[in-house]
Amino acid sequence: MMSKGRIFSGMRPTGRLHIGHLSVLENWVLLQKDYDCVYGIVDWHALTTAYENPEEIRYNTREMLLDWLSAGLDPEKSIIMVQSHVKQHAELHLLLSMMTPLSWLERVPTYKDQIQQLGKEGKDLSTYGFLGYPLLMTADILVYKADTVPVGEDQLPHLELSREIARRFNYMYKKEIFPEPQAKLSKIPLLPGVDKRKMSKSYNNDIPIASNKEEIEAKVRMMVTDPGRVKKDDPGNPEVCVVYTYHKIYNPSEVEEIGQSCRQGTIGCVACKKNLSRILIKNLEPIWEKREYYAQRPQLLEEILATGNKKASQLAEKTMEEVREVLGV
Repeated sequence: MMSKGRIFSGMRPTGRLHIGHLSVLENWVLLQKDYDCVYGIVDWHALTTAYENPEEIRYNTREMLLDWLSAGLDPEKSIIMVQSHVKQHAELHLLLSMMTPLSWLERVPTYKDQIQQLGKEGKDLSTYGFLGYPLLMTADILVYKADTVPVGEDQLPHLELSREIARRFNYMYKKEIFPEPQAKLSKIPLLPGVDKRKMSKSYNNDIPIASNKEEIEAKVRMMVTDPGRVKKDDPGNPEVCVVYTYHKIYNPSEVEEIGQSCRQGTIGCVACKKNLSRILIKNLEPIWEKREYYAQRPQLLEEILATGNKKASQLAEKTMEEVREVLGV
């Protein structure tokens, strides 16, 4: 019997998760069947951009765990851990930094882009922690000898760096310790925010996973529709409408009919939004119920993380024993 491949993936606890994250989590749930999965709440990564205001990281860690469990991640099938509780991540990051050329980190495309983007918001990111973000990400993956990493296309340069570092380490110390992790790309539908921009808490255009009926209805009412449509019986263009984008993803059985009715002017935007609210609530209610179940059991949450952190530490320690041996430390 062939052994399963191993997956590592993580999320930064920088704020509430929104429904745009659900498709990522649903993919993680499916991967549990075919892989040994380690899923990390990567709180050290959160500090790379939130080092001045870390107050919410612990709260966000708990909220993220609730969202993960409510979306179907199973602590019996996967290791669910918090990065800062598995110190081997930091140790491997430090040791890899000794042999990683500075130029490799500086050429990562997102490095200069984010410095420019977040610099406009008054954030000083001229720190080693931010420059070393992809190296810490590499340590997160390699410390578990993960051979597969589910990523979006924007993360491919980071993963290529991880492969280069694994290759360099194995060659330099003449021992095949690390596999070269491969990307597992999945088509994750991109949900826009209610104002058509990228969905983000900072824009207040997101729909949180941990919302409720009233919040869903309020957010859907705010959604941008066809600006050329003045009266409800005017013919509309559904392709420029955020509501229609959501119907495509959450209401595929009716989307063709909705598009046709919009073009003919036989359905108004208010009715179309009410229909979407109903569909979203129906999809989210099972998640809300599961989330409430776990929210009422704080001791269980602590046990899940304690168990996950212990399993992750044991797995990571096996790798570090090999690494220390070849480095003579």
